[in-house]
Amino acid sequence: MGQEDNTAKNRSWKQLTEKDRYKIETLLQEKLSAAEIAKRMCRDRRTIEREIERGSVHQRDSELRERLVYLADVGQRIHTERGANKGRGLKIGNDHKLVKHIEQKIVKEKYSPDAVIGEIKAKNMIFKETICTKTLYNYIDSGLFLNISNKDLPIKKQGKKRDYKPVRRVALNNIRGRSIEERPPEAESRSELGHWEMDCVVGSGKACLLVMTERKSRKELIFPMKAKTQVCVLEVMDKLENKHKSKFSTIFKSITMDNGSEFLDIEGLEKSCIFPSTLRTTC
Repeated sequence: MGQEDNTAKNRSWKQLTEKDRYKIETLLQEKLSAAEIAKRMCRDRRTIEREIERGSVHQRDSELRERLVYLADVGQRIHTERGANKGRGLKIGNDHKLVKHIEQKIVKEKYSPDAVIGEIKAKNMIFKETICTKTLYNYIDSGLFLNISNKDLPIKKQGKKRDYKPVRRVALNNIRGRSIEERPPEAESRSELGHWEMDCVVGSGKACLLVMTERKSRKELIFPMKAKTQVCVLEVMDKLENKHKSKFSTIFKSITMDNGSEFLDIEGLEKSCIFPSTLRTTC
């Protein structure tokens, strides 16, 4: 059958799956180009190129040379994070008739949101979408209605709201930190000395201990600190570098930490105090 007689339908657009990303990582390790991978996976070349660019990270080998490597875990994590940031779609945005009905009842007839929803249920009124009272209040609070605000509600006015203490999310503050997925393969497999994990052990008072554990040998270094702060952690790192001098980068090739507030100064931890223009380790 000639190409002009081909009746096969074009494949509809479909997002890459986690399995697809691991396949891309494997094919890249086999030295295939983006075009060759796209052909093998029946995908557009630009789709593969964008995914490789999105999921590529800088890694250091045992000789501290940097290289750009695509990791399926990183690509999947970024895809998941971006999907979560989009949030759920607004149901009411698909039903202009319902919006108009709600605005009519609340603004002109002085109904409460609960009364509006109750009437819709009681009279079995049919709309494209259905929402509950809480969702309607949330939409009004968010300013999603063009003609309704809290001032239009019979009970919920524009009074002073209760003050809430913000919840600190340490991980969200760590915008300059690297993901554990970017840790060198030698550190992950424990096949090479020089890769450490670091954490704080807190007692009953302000004083605490900074504990460093070498992943392969399990050797531990323990340093007392006056407080669990970035300044105290940095002081320990500087003392260590001053002790080992140029050998520091060989002994401490990488250091893995959690997202605790005492470890957020990534630049300070990585920057050499002896040679300020160079990096002493990778965090």
